[in-house]
Amino acid sequence: MTSNVQIPVSGMSCAACAGSVESVLKSAEGVLEANVNYANEKAYIKIDEDITDLDLLKKQVQAIGYDLVIEKEGAEEKVAEMKEEAFQKTKRDTILAGIFSVPLFIIGMLFMNMPYANYILLSLATPILFIFGRRFFINAWKQARSRKVNMDTLVALSTGIAYLFSLFNTFYPAFFHDRGINGHVYYEASGIVIFFILIGKLLEEKAKSGTSDAIKKLMGMQPKTVTAIRNGEEITLPINEVINGDLLLVKPGERIPVDGKVKKGESYVDESSISGEPIPVLKEKKSEVFAGTLNQKGSLRILAEKIGKDTYLSQIIQLVEEAQGSKAPVQKLVDKIASIFVPTVLGITLLTFIIWMTLGGENKLAYALLSSLSVLVIACPCALGLATPTAIMVGIGKGADAGILIKDAEALELSMKITDIILDKTGTITEGRPAVTSFIEYSKDPNLKSIIKGLELHSEHPLADAICQFLEDTNGTEPDHFESVTGAGIKGSFGKDTFFVGKPGFIRKQGISLSVKAENDLKNELDKGRTAILVSNQNELQALIAISDKIKEGSSEAISGLQHEGIEVHMLTGDNQQTAEAVALETGIKHYKGNCLPEDKSQYLNTLKEKGRTVAMVGDGINDSVSLAAADVGIAMGSGADIALDVAKMAIISNDLRKIPEAIRLSEATVKTIKQNLFWAFIYNVIGIPLAAGILYPVNGFMINPMIAGAAMAFSSVSVVLNSLRLKTFH
Repeated sequence: MTSNVQIPVSGMSCAACAGSVESVLKSAEGVLEANVNYANEKAYIKIDEDITDLDLLKKQVQAIGYDLVIEKEGAEEKVAEMKEEAFQKTKRDTILAGIFSVPLFIIGMLFMNMPYANYILLSLATPILFIFGRRFFINAWKQARSRKVNMDTLVALSTGIAYLFSLFNTFYPAFFHDRGINGHVYYEASGIVIFFILIGKLLEEKAKSGTSDAIKKLMGMQPKTVTAIRNGEEITLPINEVINGDLLLVKPGERIPVDGKVKKGESYVDESSISGEPIPVLKEKKSEVFAGTLNQKGSLRILAEKIGKDTYLSQIIQLVEEAQGSKAPVQKLVDKIASIFVPTVLGITLLTFIIWMTLGGENKLAYALLSSLSVLVIACPCALGLATPTAIMVGIGKGADAGILIKDAEALELSMKITDIILDKTGTITEGRPAVTSFIEYSKDPNLKSIIKGLELHSEHPLADAICQFLEDTNGTEPDHFESVTGAGIKGSFGKDTFFVGKPGFIRKQGISLSVKAENDLKNELDKGRTAILVSNQNELQALIAISDKIKEGSSEAISGLQHEGIEVHMLTGDNQQTAEAVALETGIKHYKGNCLPEDKSQYLNTLKEKGRTVAMVGDGINDSVSLAAADVGIAMGSGADIALDVAKMAIISNDLRKIPEAIRLSEATVKTIKQNLFWAFIYNVIGIPLAAGILYPVNGFMINPMIAGAAMAFSSVSVVLNSLRLKTFH
């Protein structure tokens, strides 16, 4: 027998680290399969059920410099604390490295001949490298122990050798001077490189923290304590002590803690976290309820049927985790490049040293050291590290100005490849709240609206607020007597007259017949997917009120524009099929489906992806979070739930669907800038590395010294930043 376990991994800094941990786990006894995901920092392991002690796995991973969080209780909280601690440490190191780097750069570039300049530079560079930047040397050593290399290897080698070379020239300046070569120091080059790379790491840590925040918010929907009824007494229990079969009391305003059935009581429950629909649902005896949904005004006694990880909300949390973990951010491209780039640079450096030692003549050692150091310095991946984050920073700022928040490069890269967009209905295409769309009067009673408002002010039905909002300029008349008929309607008396407001069936039960016009009006509203409420007195029908979730201004225009660009538009909604059809007809959507739960949306999305389509998901609710995470590009509406905003890779702050085509165009421009940055980052290496190695020395005596190499490296970084700033002019 086998079992699958998910274990958080700490200490990873790049995709190569994940590969190292994965290889160790795969070789461990009892492990059948192992996959380590760097994006969500988790190991997915298939183990023999006979292996119950995970401590051995933990020790094996610790041996190569990483760690497994195997605690069963509080593991997620511990991981969240570790991530926050890592972010704060990176932030602190970056700020302090910046403080030391400013005088280091000024003295190294402008006042290098001042008294004791070398010693001042040494005192400034040392803490940058070995205190604030020690992670690069530690990670490079970890990779070396695993016989791997990454960008940290190159950062550590280039800055470390430049530092040691400068240290040698500080205390033994005569060695190179006696051989006719200036014994320069390169403290500023090594320090500035560390500072720039730290900036990139800080941006990466900040981006990664959103994943745990999203899961944390979903988990926050589960109450920590519950009121259980045992032996006829009410007792407060921690949620983890609830067992199947417990009878739980859920008071007004509390979240339902488990999946189960109502044993006693009536109340409206806000199930938008599950269905996405804004209208609360009436729950009475034998009705099903779900964990995380919000009880409104009544008390419910619930029989617990599914608890803990078996609840529907827990399944959503698991689906979100899996969907997020299946992605690899575009920033990892840098580490993939490193698998070729770093060994190549190291090989060229070694070859340069050997050739100079073989053919360099009298001063072969000096030239071999200088040329090798120049190769390492000019090849340092500072510009490469800045290529993506600088473009993203400018792109985010530009997008924010237009009401578009772009979170990472993956969404940017894939947005211009989108073939299909899936739209949630409620809050995305529509306003997300019920509103009166039609008010048809069949009576000439001037007091009718006042009477209706007077009744609705006493009603606890969720749609009462929509009617009162529609009649906000009307003063309500206080009824002499008021009665609510749960699940059907309300009635009240005003002097000799009695008025009824409710479902068509409720009105017909009062013996009220509908005219041909009223029947046609009712059918027309129902065909449009609207909720119809009838108003009558004891004798005849007075009015028809139609309520629905209004389509947003600009939704139809946006959908038409996307279809014009050749993008297939789909609508998935938790609302009924009739309403879905009505909204699709009004907005011109050809592909639509109603009665969709979160897993239905996710399955629909994955079916499209399996066909090779690039799919974007646009939604605003907790029920959309699984699909937003699983989509190639998740786009959240800015007024939506926090979990949707956290999981999505883009957010439309203004809630206007017309911003999506703009977001796609901005994405195209930003990705183009990233590609240009990568070109500039590498072109200096392509040209500079051979020159630094001394390829022209036999021809004309030209040779780049490490100072010029450092300047070229810095200029490549400046060119990347300046190119990114061009995005500010994008319209």
